[in-house]
Amino acid sequence: MAEAAESQAPPGPGRNGRISAPTRRWARRTASALALSLAALAPGLPAPAAQAAAPQAAPAAPAAPQAAPKAPQAPVTSGTQAATKAPAAGSGTGSRSAEVSVNSVTPTVPENGDTLTLTGTVTNNSKATIGRGRIGVRVGPSLDSRSAIDQAGKRQGYLSGADGTEVDRKYAVKAGTLPPGISRPFTLKVPVSALRLSADGVYQLGVSLSGQTRARPYEQILGIGRTFLPWQEGASGKKTELTYLWPLISSTHMTARTESDEQQTPVFHDDTLVKELAPGGRLQQMVALGEDLPITWVIDPDLLATVDMMTKRYRVEKEGGGTVAGRGQEHAKKWLDDLQRAVRGEEVVALPFADPDLASLAHRGRSAPATLKNLSTSTERGKQAVDTVLHTKPSTDFAWPVNGAVDSSIVDVATSAGAHNVISRSDSIRDSSLSYTPTSARPIGSGHTALVADARLSTAFQGDMTNARASSLAVQEFIAQSLSISRQVPTRQRSILVAPQRTPTASQAQAMAEGIRALDESGQWTESSRLEAAAEAKPDPGADRRVPGPSSYPASLRRDELPVSAFEQVRQTQTTLGDFKVILSRSDRVVPPFGSAIDREISTSWRGKPRPAAAFRDAVQEYLLDLKGRVRLIKKSDITLSGREATIPVTVQNNLGQRVDGLYLELESGRRIGLDVGEAKPIKVDGGHSQSVKFDTTAKANGRTVVKAQLYTKDHKPYGKPMTFQVNVTSITATVLLVIAGGVLLMVLAGIRMYTQRKRKGPAPDPDALLEQSEAEEPGESEPRESGETESESGEPAESDEAGEADEAGESGEADEADEAGAAGEPEGDTEPQNDNPPGTGEKVDR
Repeated sequence: MAEAAESQAPPGPGRNGRISAPTRRWARRTASALALSLAALAPGLPAPAAQAAAPQAAPAAPAAPQAAPKAPQAPVTSGTQAATKAPAAGSGTGSRSAEVSVNSVTPTVPENGDTLTLTGTVTNNSKATIGRGRIGVRVGPSLDSRSAIDQAGKRQGYLSGADGTEVDRKYAVKAGTLPPGISRPFTLKVPVSALRLSADGVYQLGVSLSGQTRARPYEQILGIGRTFLPWQEGASGKKTELTYLWPLISSTHMTARTESDEQQTPVFHDDTLVKELAPGGRLQQMVALGEDLPITWVIDPDLLATVDMMTKRYRVEKEGGGTVAGRGQEHAKKWLDDLQRAVRGEEVVALPFADPDLASLAHRGRSAPATLKNLSTSTERGKQAVDTVLHTKPSTDFAWPVNGAVDSSIVDVATSAGAHNVISRSDSIRDSSLSYTPTSARPIGSGHTALVADARLSTAFQGDMTNARASSLAVQEFIAQSLSISRQVPTRQRSILVAPQRTPTASQAQAMAEGIRALDESGQWTESSRLEAAAEAKPDPGADRRVPGPSSYPASLRRDELPVSAFEQVRQTQTTLGDFKVILSRSDRVVPPFGSAIDREISTSWRGKPRPAAAFRDAVQEYLLDLKGRVRLIKKSDITLSGREATIPVTVQNNLGQRVDGLYLELESGRRIGLDVGEAKPIKVDGGHSQSVKFDTTAKANGRTVVKAQLYTKDHKPYGKPMTFQVNVTSITATVLLVIAGGVLLMVLAGIRMYTQRKRKGPAPDPDALLEQSEAEEPGESEPRESGETESESGEPAESDEAGEADEAGESGEADEADEAGAAGEPEGDTEPQNDNPPGTGEKVDR
């Protein structure tokens, strides 16, 4: 009966040897259809060919295999016959007229006495209505190798022999009539004993839809879905040690900016991390699922630092400028509390801070040696973050390149930060000479070990796991592959590592957890192991220990690496930060935020995102340059110095929120006029203040020259841009020279005249003789005039020429001196006032 059900041929003769009525009807319809087809083709065929083809009548051959239609995402409803619309109809033919989705297998690892429950949906993808549908279970042959499991998982359509025979029909369910495009759920319950599993191993389990159509009114296989059934009675002798990495890694969300308050409120460029931390979010599911699983936690410390910042006050950038308050405090606190509880007593591995892209560093980061050296700092920073936030001491002895793809240069970079173990994958370090899967640990020289994760197990849960069919198949195939590994060499215990994708989605995490939990609960052929134990496991002697060269690195991964320009920009930012921090009184408020931001610039999370990565680097560099530019020289206009010795003031402004120290201001003058600007001056300016620094200068000549002012750090590195201004020295002007020369000339002339007048007058008279003569004369008595005396026209005696000339010279000299003093611009206070009562005529004045 099973063979009859599988047959795709038309019904045969009845029990009495006569042709049954259904058979006759089928033959008539087939002959009519064939005759119409031949009539349509006859004009284009040669006559003999058309005549030869006319009597031939045979059923159409089954359609060739083609790509399976996408499985519908209909809900699984056990035991109901409710119809739902399928996504598409009319594309299926033959054994792929209907799509059968196996959405769950319970239990995933059955034992004796269990009842296997299969749920799913059937969808009519053809243009014809399917009648008398029946859904049954088929058990295929045992799959004796890992490659056989791979082939069975990819096969489409029904293949007689490979898909086995149907289990007793009493366990089948009726599907009834199924119009085109309609889906119906199903639930099948089959005792494990009815499956007649003869030996331990992996079996293909199929769910088929049998039925008939109007064109083909006989029972046939119209659709089949497959899954895998691992079967082992009792525990094996040597269980496989299985280590499963559980990554907690996210993308970059924080900027380098902080508020100027004492708490340094951080600024985020978005608040999307809240969705991942909220109930049902990706990271929330990773923690909730991982809490009860035998796993090794692999954590990016940047994620912990970011979430820890979110538990307090933080700001989020707005489009167009400004910030708003972040609102993720509640979810952040809850997530950290759950994580602290989940990792308590468990193995935790801390990646370097921000999960740096080791392959990009190895291939394109040689131009930034400081970045390579910074890996050690990133590793230490990551260790401190995990210890501070989770209160547990993590291991930092493991490096994990992207997808486990390694070459010799990547290994050199990965181990430069102190890690002794590099996590690789079996599609990077291959073992083509072995017929079994070896232990993951491989010594690769210099005291380092490559932990080669199994590629099939590591990629088992990639893709869209929101589809119940894909998720269930991934779980069953993961378990089947693990059993196949254990059965390769049953007498040898091996240690196998599983390193999944870095950032699994919530649905992928759920499928991963289901597979790990099924193996752990069964415990028949695997047992969980820590990552440190896997690194110390005894390696297989025949396992390949050669690390491939750089040319073997996959081109698809190389295309997503950070460009060389990115590392050059990182180097420039590091240099700028180094020059900036040495002048700060509180560098602890600047260096940690920018150090973390620089680590984030080379994060693995930027792979495949060149524009966002470049925008982040630009934002970090621009903000650092803005802070550095807040300590600057105030622009100075051209100045004029009215003297060969003068003072030049230069102002330094500090718009930071803290005091700057360790700067020196230096002036440099051109050689044209020999302007000496003195030595460099130390600068100390409080936050929000300015300082005016004065330089004593001397010039050797008049003229113009350009002076450059430049700030320097203690090690004489220029700080900021120089400021230039022009100096005009006018210490000895033409007007001043004329005034001084005129005054000197007048003084010389006055001295010469006084000298000649005195010389012309002769020796001075004897004062005693004049006194005696004066007493002998009586008052009012006139004396005859001596010859030579004259009288003025007014009748008064004229003074002697010498006295007159002397007085005239004296008055003229004083007047000239007074005029010269006034011409020289001297203030009146610098001269004495004239006597209001001059001496009488003939009175001797001592000048």
